[in-house]
Amino acid sequence: MLNNRNTAISTSKILLVPYCKHHVPTYHEWMQDEEIQQATASEPLSLMKEYSMQQTWKTDGDRLIFISCTPPSAVQGNILATEHDAFDRMLGDLNLFLTHDDDKDSPGVIGEVELMIASKQHQGQGYGRASLLAFLKYILDHDKEILQEYSYEVLRRGPPSRFMYLRVKIGEWNHRSIGLFESLGFGKVGEVNYFGEVELRLVGDMKSAVDASWRQYAVIDDYRELQYVGGD
Repeated sequence: MLNNRNTAISTSKILLVPYCKHHVPTYHEWMQDEEIQQATASEPLSLMKEYSMQQTWKTDGDRLIFISCTPPSAVQGNILATEHDAFDRMLGDLNLFLTHDDDKDSPGVIGEVELMIASKQHQGQGYGRASLLAFLKYILDHDKEILQEYSYEVLRRGPPSRFMYLRVKIGEWNHRSIGLFESLGFGKVGEVNYFGEVELRLVGDMKSAVDASWRQYAVIDDYRELQYVGGD
């Protein structure tokens, strides 16, 4: 998705940047890990295929992706590609996949969220919660632009009015991830599916729910959207 191609999200706990070519070798290395493959229901790809997918995802109208990084100690102005998001600062990624609900009585878009903290040495330190809160805030602050790009690039018609809900599908064994999403207002729906996943949804006044989570956990108090320079 082009919506975030020049945008970085900076907080005291996390830095989110667009997925760019210089991130691919580290991303490829992450995806060779069998635990990550299981958690993300993914198959390993060749490095060349990963480069190809990065370019495709950058322009896909139904996918928004950020790479999460440790935050720089100080930011003066722009976020610089390969400097503020060098390979040794990369933590994981966040994705939003968009699908259209054709219910004539309540047309809208469903957003499916994925979160991965791939760097094992940084797991369990609050980076997942900080990443997810910043990502959700970005989605809900920019919902009109996101829906517009999805509509024009994928649906080929005028933008739907709203997100119906945001959802996540998580392996039933991944209690830590389920607990994280539940703590931010997502609730379980239905039974465990064929793939052993539970579905959780954020519904209703989603922006208020996310704002309430910010106040409750106070993990990020200085959210800023900055210009991202030098990415490809």
